Amino acid sequence: MKQWIIIAGMLCAAGSISAQNRDSVVVQADSILIKSDTIQVGNFVIIQKNKNNRTPQEQATARHNKVVSINFDTDRPTNKKRNDNVTTNWGILDLGFANLNDNTNYTTAQSAGYLTTVNGNPVTKNSFNLNARKSSNVNIWFFMQKLNVTKHVVNLKYGLGLEMYNLRFDNNISFRNTPQPMVLNDSIPFTKNKLYVGYLTVPFMVNFNLTPSKDNGLSFSAGVSAGYLINSRNKQISGERGKQKYKGDFNLQPWRVAAIGELGLGPIRLYGSYSLNNLYKESTGLDQIPYAVGIRFSRF
Repeated sequence: MKQWIIIAGMLCAAGSISAQNRDSVVVQADSILIKSDTIQVGNFVIIQKNKNNRTPQEQATARHNKVVSINFDTDRPTNKKRNDNVTTNWGILDLGFANLNDNTNYTTAQSAGYLTTVNGNPVTKNSFNLNARKSSNVNIWFFMQKLNVTKHVVNLKYGLGLEMYNLRFDNNISFRNTPQPMVLNDSIPFTKNKLYVGYLTVPFMVNFNLTPSKDNGLSFSAGVSAGYLINSRNKQISGERGKQKYKGDFNLQPWRVAAIGELGLGPIRLYGSYSLNNLYKESTGLDQIPYAVGIRFSRF
């Protein structure tokens, strides 16, 4: 009975010894031997080390005795998410709706020469009416990186990708680049009439991750993006002419600067973009600001 009391007391002591003092603890009583990482009770040896780290003496003892291993290591792995200081996400996809905020003074714009009247049919604000359900924004980000600034709660996000706007018009407005850039109301109706505008864009945002220990928590980002116009065309389909594509810059602004934002709610991420400059060059007399909202398929 006395030996069991001694064993129980020594096991409790071994479990409570700090890492700094374990190497100096050696207690022996009858057939009980306690070291920093080994407790021997008769034919039983209780060791802390794993067998690959045993000393030759411990390995010899283990071959002749029954061995039980107990891990007193307090540095146990946790279920918390590991956060790297720099994280890269490849191939991000955005799917959203696009629209225009039209602030044009059409009385003044008519005199600029870009809006062309054909057969007494002038271009007005109604000519630019969009089909909101079919006007889309699709973005493909080649990569985005997140750089830790403060404890993974405050981060910087930046990347590179393509922003693509498909503005679907309800009316028969047409964009032409010859003999000079102009916009006119065509003489025939179209079953499909779309202006495509594509930019190579660099976004830059400050990200706030309110739950850095979780993969899908609450986060939001805000910042700006700068895009350069790389492609634009007017695609039209009609019974009279079939399918036609007209390419050109159509006096569109070569650079696009936008305010951007992102909201992460669990696995769902929403994004928004609002241009800070005009879609068209100032010489056109038009003042139209594109914007988009949608869903982002991204890991962070």
